[in-house]
Amino acid sequence: MITRSFNPLLIAEDSDEDFEVLELLMQQMKVQNPIYRCTNGDKVLDFVYQDGECGSSVPLPSAILLDLNLPGTDGREVLEQLKGDRSFKDIPIVVFTTSSNPKDIKFCYQKGANGYLIKPVDLDELERIVRAFVEYWLQVNISPRDDRRGD
Repeated sequence: MITRSFNPLLIAEDSDEDFEVLELLMQQMKVQNPIYRCTNGDKVLDFVYQDGECGSSVPLPSAILLDLNLPGTDGREVLEQLKGDRSFKDIPIVVFTTSSNPKDIKFCYQKGANGYLIKPVDLDELERIVRAFVEYWLQVNISPRDDRRGD
């Protein structure tokens, strides 16, 4: 039997408006995972490495929703560092960005991104994409970090 833990969802998003919409949609979908936000890449790394005020005693995220265009250390660097670290490479990282540039998409998958979603302008389309993310990454997908009992 697989026991689901509700480890945090880490959202790396510098736009207050985008984060508020994501948070509202996830509340409407009754997401049970605690949601944490980091507004730049340095804070994401602090959260995961448990170094900063953003993540001092919080369990590792069950997934990271990562904007590419973050101030400071950008999402590309965060992706590359986390997927290059054996301790964190199994945390699913789904890029969620406005960039539809094929070079960005290729780069992210080459560096180990588990998914790449383009932020739509249309609210209905955004809701559809967020729902698909939540249903797959937070409800259906089984991570190596999930507690397995009775196998």
